[in-house]
Amino acid sequence: MKVSDILRVKGSTLFSVTPNEPLARAVEIMADKDIGSLVVMEHGDVAGMLTFREVIQAIVKNGGTVGTLQVRSAMDDAPLTCTLETEMDEVRRMMLERHARYMPVMEMGEVKGVISFYDVAKAVVDSQNFENTMLKAYIRDWPDAESERQQAQGQA
Repeated sequence: MKVSDILRVKGSTLFSVTPNEPLARAVEIMADKDIGSLVVMEHGDVAGMLTFREVIQAIVKNGGTVGTLQVRSAMDDAPLTCTLETEMDEVRRMMLERHARYMPVMEMGEVKGVISFYDVAKAVVDSQNFENTMLKAYIRDWPDAESERQQAQGQA
């Protein structure tokens, strides 16, 4: 399974901010859209990633308020990225190693979407459920020893 499979189901809606926007505005967007991350774009390029983790860290460093902080002061300016062709096992490994919950999907310098750890986990569970259903159907249709013996006798 590849990242493209997840985006095909999830869609590629993208929410972004610029590095110079007030952090308060970014938090407002995240709350309004019920999302945990924003891609930070500058001049058409990915400049970073802002997640609820960076927001909380910035608030704590700023004495418990967002104040006049800008997105630039809180964002991760070196986010993990993947491509549409990246395999799910590789995405899981990368996300686990960096404790990343969100990852922009890039293709030829363009952002194609964002996948979350939830998206990855859901895809894995859905895939396992499908495989489990297929295996159960296969086993259910498996001829038992008595059926095979009767078939062999009927053909003799």
